Amino acid sequence: MDRPWTEQPIHFLDFEGSLASGVLEYGVATLHRGAVVAARTRLCRPDGRVRAEDTAVHGLRADALAGCAPLADDWEVFAGLRETGPLAAHFSGAENSLLKAVWPYPRLSPDFARPGATLAEWGPWVDTGRLGPQLFPALPSAALADMVAALGLHEELAALAVQHCPPERCRFHAALHDALAGALLLAAFAREPQFAALTMPQLLALSTLDGGKRDELAQGRLF
Repeated sequence: MDRPWTEQPIHFLDFEGSLASGVLEYGVATLHRGAVVAARTRLCRPDGRVRAEDTAVHGLRADALAGCAPLADDWEVFAGLRETGPLAAHFSGAENSLLKAVWPYPRLSPDFARPGATLAEWGPWVDTGRLGPQLFPALPSAALADMVAALGLHEELAALAVQHCPPERCRFHAALHDALAGALLLAAFAREPQFAALTMPQLLALSTLDGGKRDELAQGRLF
């Protein structure tokens, strides 16, 4: 019998930065069986120009990051995460693009959409930005902060942020804070019995924009 998706560790990623600047900060929150079981974050040296308008959003300045190691130094971290569970993000296109700009492929890793198969891709991704509107169609917005507010997760997020985030980075648009927020959304989704019973291939199918893939794996019976 296929196991529900909650039995598999999922690594929720958030990056601050852009393709122009490179990743300036990353956060990883690992969700397993409805709880955050691990978290890590660090600042990274820019690969290019950090625009003033971007600093106004995430609060990271190029001069303050000059002494940091680049993201490329953490290959073993990210390759290891991909080997042990699917990666997740809130609208995963940005995280996927930023990862591939540094490392086009991970090591050969499990294909969690096809149990027993392997592939050398960072995806398929679990995507809370795609999943949330399907599970809660009445939500007014799919933005991360708006979904956290709509599902009443602010206090839980604040407590996790105090536990895991650097004090000056306990806010939205800080990488680990936003990774924790996404992980909490997934945990909230798991409280819905029908959603919690999905298999990992079904969860990944519902995370994709490919309607054919969703229909193939989800078969229109999930909600």
